Amino acid sequence: MANFILPLTAVLIWSANVIVNKLAVGHIFPAEIAFLRWFAAALLLTPFALPALWRARSQFVPHMTQYATLGVLGMAIYQGLAYSAAHYTSATNMGIILALLPLTTLALAVMLLGDALTAGALAGGLLSIGGVLLVVGHGSLLHLADQGIGVGDAMMVAAMLAYAVYCVLLRKWHLPLAPLPSLYAQIVFAVVALLPFYLISEKAGVSMDNLPELAFATIPVSIAAPFIWMIGVARIGPRRATVVINLVPIFTALIAAFGLGEHLAGYHLLGGALILAGVALGENWHLPIRKAREPMPVVADELGSVR
Repeated sequence: MANFILPLTAVLIWSANVIVNKLAVGHIFPAEIAFLRWFAAALLLTPFALPALWRARSQFVPHMTQYATLGVLGMAIYQGLAYSAAHYTSATNMGIILALLPLTTLALAVMLLGDALTAGALAGGLLSIGGVLLVVGHGSLLHLADQGIGVGDAMMVAAMLAYAVYCVLLRKWHLPLAPLPSLYAQIVFAVVALLPFYLISEKAGVSMDNLPELAFATIPVSIAAPFIWMIGVARIGPRRATVVINLVPIFTALIAAFGLGEHLAGYHLLGGALILAGVALGENWHLPIRKAREPMPVVADELGSVR
């Protein structure tokens, strides 16, 4: 049980961050907090990570485009959309939509990496999509057909898709850098990508009203949680870690209910249960529908050392 403390801590931080996104509304603009959190994280990491990145420059330079792509997808687009979504939807909805991440990543791996398609993945995907439709339709598919998906929920779905692509590309590319310089490189590229949006957006400025949200997004979320998670995954293994990360929507809904006073409706509970049931099916029912493609051979001279 002690081995689960670290990954659970990371999941709690990420769940709380969804609430912080909501609390930041009205205190700081989305493009502003998205840029400032990563800029501050880059400054804090520079004394530790820049020397390591410089020493590994022969491995880094051939893969700069790939690290830039990861930084833009996983940090700039994902976080920028999440901050914007918080203006239009509830923290509970955001957390429940994020619960689709494991199955979306699995589906993309089937399409892009040639992973085996299983009955569990197919059935679980359909079940989870039904759960999300129930949530964004406020418990009624007729309401969804009549009103359509809300802009905040749509932004959160797009954010989740961006992060799922990030996860698949991270696995596909087998990039050579160690975790710290890899994280630092991605953060620097995210800062560059977010800078134009920061410059043209409205600005509230850093004040005592928004400093707590900015500090939480910078240190626990951007720096501490990724390292805690990596250590935790190394201890308990990726499969059990996936079970832990599926607790994000549950933690988010509970924190939102008690911390923000959001109403936890029956459709939230049913939709969340359908999503988690779908994820469980996808991870545990491995009856193959289509076999995996043979992996392409890796050429060491082109891809560098592979972990």
